[in-house]
Amino acid sequence: MIEKKKARLRRARQTRHKMAELGAVRLLVHRSNGHMYAQIIDSGAKVVVHASTLEADVRKQVGHGGNVEAAAMIGKRIAEKAKEKGVEQVSFDRSGFKYHGRVKALAEAAREAGLKF
Repeated sequence: MIEKKKARLRRARQTRHKMAELGAVRLLVHRSNGHMYAQIIDSGAKVVVHASTLEADVRKQVGHGGNVEAAAMIGKRIAEKAKEKGVEQVSFDRSGFKYHGRVKALAEAAREAGLKF
């Protein structure tokens, strides 16, 4: 288990290093067993917008935040909030998680809502 986590963190570090070199605005995704979190971080490492399944109005609609439907809702919310702030182009930082399941659902929902990766 520890080796698996170390490998994920190593992948995340490599990705973030490359994005920092490029000066890219990034959509950072984190998942836990119970929740999904998304943040858009500018090139100066400042959080522009964030969304998660811990927000009260999301919890009313979804309930349990550790499923694909909740992840898709977070993807849509983060894209809408980003467009309000004037962010349309981002790099996708999946934090070393596989592009599968909840991470994929969040990314596809954000794309459908108008965010460009």
